[in-house]
Amino acid sequence: MAHTEPQRATPSALAAPSLIAVIFINMLGFGIIVPLLPFYAKSFNAEAWQIALIFSAYSVGAFFGEPFWGRLSDKYGRKPLLISTIMGNCLCYLALAFAPNIWAAFFIRLIGGLAAGNGAVVQGYIADVTPPEKRARQMSYQGAAWNVGLIVGPSVGGLLAHPEAGPAGFQIPLFVASGLALVCVVAIALFIRESHQREQTISQRPARWSALGEAVRHPAIGRLMLLTFLVGFAFTGIESTFGLWAQARFDWGPREIGVCFAFVGIAAAGTQMFVTGPLAERYGEGRMLAVGMALTMVCSALQPFSVNGVMVVILMCLTAIGQSVAWPNVSALISRSADPHRQGQILGLNNATSALARVVGPFCAGLAFAGISVNGPFFLGALVVAPAIALALSASRHAAARP
Repeated sequence: MAHTEPQRATPSALAAPSLIAVIFINMLGFGIIVPLLPFYAKSFNAEAWQIALIFSAYSVGAFFGEPFWGRLSDKYGRKPLLISTIMGNCLCYLALAFAPNIWAAFFIRLIGGLAAGNGAVVQGYIADVTPPEKRARQMSYQGAAWNVGLIVGPSVGGLLAHPEAGPAGFQIPLFVASGLALVCVVAIALFIRESHQREQTISQRPARWSALGEAVRHPAIGRLMLLTFLVGFAFTGIESTFGLWAQARFDWGPREIGVCFAFVGIAAAGTQMFVTGPLAERYGEGRMLAVGMALTMVCSALQPFSVNGVMVVILMCLTAIGQSVAWPNVSALISRSADPHRQGQILGLNNATSALARVVGPFCAGLAFAGISVNGPFFLGALVVAPAIALALSASRHAAARP
C-alpha cells in the first residue's frame, strides 16, 4: 500500500542550506575537541586503554541515540529535537571542562555521544524539505559541512589548548566548543522553521526492535544498512590504525599524519560540495554509490604498495573521494524508500549501524595490525568493502521499484 505524505510546514528553499550552515558551527566545535582528546585524557594520567575508551564512549552513545532521537523527531517534530540534543552537547562540553577524573570524562563523553546522535534528525529535516531527486546533493552538503568543521576545528583547538597546564589547560577550547553549540541552539530557535508535523491519525509507531526487524527485511533498506556497516567497519578501521601504519612504513610523526588528514578532509569536502550531487542527479544514486564503493576498495587494496609519502596521500584522498561520492547517496536512497512518517526513525537506525561499525571496526583493525601484518587493516578493509558494491546496485534497483 502506498504511503501517505505527512502534514508538514512549507519551509523556504533556503531551509536546508540554513540548517546545514548552523550544523557547520556545531561541527566546528566538535572539530576543536576531537584531536585534543588523547592529550586531555593523558592530563589525567590515563592509560592507553582508557584513552581508547574515551573515544569509543562517544560512538556507543551515538549508537543508542540515533534511532531514539530520529523516532522522537517523527513524532514531535525536528526542531525541538535539534534544540534539545545540541543543548545537551553544549552542557557536555562545559562539564568536560570541569571533569575531576578520567571516569567522569568517560561518562560525560558517553552522554555527549547520546546527545550528538541527532544525525537522523538533520537528515530527516533535509528529506522533509527537499525533493527526492535533490536529496543526494543536500546530504552531500551536510557531509561537506562536517568535513570543513573537522578541518578548521583542530587548528583552532590546537591554538587554544595548553596541555602543560594539566586538565585546566583544555578548559578554553571546551568553553569555545560549548559556546558554539549554544550559538547553534539560538540560531535554530530563531531562524529554522519546523519541517515535519505529526498527523493525529497516524497509528502508533513500532518499537525500536520491531522497527529494526522491518528495516532489515526491507529489500532496499536492509541492504543499505548492511552496506553502511561494512563500509563503516572498513574505513574507521583504516583510519584508526593509519598513524601506526604510517609510522611503521615511513617513520611519520604527528605532523606528517596531520598534514595527510588535512588533504583528506579538503578532498572529501570539495567532492561533497561540488561533485556528489550533480553526479547523483545525472547518473542515479545507486550507480554512484557503487562507484564510490569500488574506488574505496581499490585504493584500500593499493595502499600497502605505496612507495613514498606522496603516493600515500594521493591514495588516502582518493579513498576519501570514494566515500564522499557514496555516503550521501545512502541517506538519499533510504529517505526515498522509507515510510515518510518514519524517515527519522529509519535514518536513525542506519546511523546507529554506522556507530556500531565505528566501535567494532577499529578493534578488528587493531587485531589485524598486531596479529597479521601492518598492512592487514587495508587488506581487511578492501575485502569487507567488496560485497558493498553488489549491495549498492541491488538496493538501488529495489528503491527504484518502490511505488
